[in-house]
Amino acid sequence: MAPRRAAIDVFTDVTPAMRSLSRQDAGLRTAGKAIGKPHIRRRDGGFCGLFRIIVEQQVSVPSAQAIWKRCREGVDCTSPRAVQNLGVDGLRGLGLSSPKARYVTEIAKAFVEGDIDLAALAASADEDAMARLTTLRGVGPWTASIYLLFCEGRVDIWPPNDVALKHAYNAAAGADLDQKKLDAKAAYWSPWRGVAAHVLWTYYAQIRGRTPV
Repeated sequence: MAPRRAAIDVFTDVTPAMRSLSRQDAGLRTAGKAIGKPHIRRRDGGFCGLFRIIVEQQVSVPSAQAIWKRCREGVDCTSPRAVQNLGVDGLRGLGLSSPKARYVTEIAKAFVEGDIDLAALAASADEDAMARLTTLRGVGPWTASIYLLFCEGRVDIWPPNDVALKHAYNAAAGADLDQKKLDAKAAYWSPWRGVAAHVLWTYYAQIRGRTPV
């Protein structure tokens, strides 16, 4: 297993990546000029990070924020054991759907039983880290990608099937790509696919008149 190589600290300076992406793609160049600098989302990692991302799956930003607020008020979200003890019914009472409540309790169990080695995950190559995370029930490629981008600051991860990225890119490029074609196109933006995602998310917030979160 080869360790990943971090070419830049995405939480500090993405200027080299922005320059490269702007040269590669007119749509990314348009988005980059419009936003100036991307908002890089940074999250705590570990169990709490995965818990929050599960909450955010397939719901609007305001809904996710409201549910996550209730979770933080109702249980220690940093403690897998506390969440495991709360159980599925307790999590449902905090606003999670039944499937999400089951996913979170199973992830909590994996942490409690020591099935997840965070140090090994952080040292893994992108592909290996994705493969390890997606062995967890409820953690698909999108969720794993978001964790690696927001919690570990990886720079060459592309979240598949992200509707906001599709809308942002099509708006910036004046295109009409479907999700499959955009995800395929993103392969050409390596090794800065993750930075491209941050650029497009920031641009999406701008064109929607929202503050990036």
